[in-house]
Amino acid sequence: MDDIENLLNLNGEVFPMDNGYWVKFEAYKVEPTPSVPHGIRYSLTLHDSRNRRVIGYDNAHSFKYSKKYGAKKMSYDHIHKQTDIVAYEFESASQLLEDFWKSVEYYMENNT
Repeated sequence: MDDIENLLNLNGEVFPMDNGYWVKFEAYKVEPTPSVPHGIRYSLTLHDSRNRRVIGYDNAHSFKYSKKYGAKKMSYDHIHKQTDIVAYEFESASQLLEDFWKSVEYYMENNT
């Protein structure tokens, strides 16, 4: 459970980056539900110099996506990649942080 505490401790933190980009963390405990079984509401975002979100990992709202063979699944954990939304499989808070920072690194290397 230490990894969840590490994520929760980042709540409200903003990290300025190169070229005017910045990262913001929001994370807080909620009662576990079927849509949020891990009991954490989170939003990890990368913004450009014009304050537009270019990457976001969050579970603030549901969305439907098609799985293989056309099945529809409702998910709360997902990734915003500019205008696209894709499902994200929440495994742990530490994995979430690792995946987010990898996405930020990839974006910064390929878009700035």
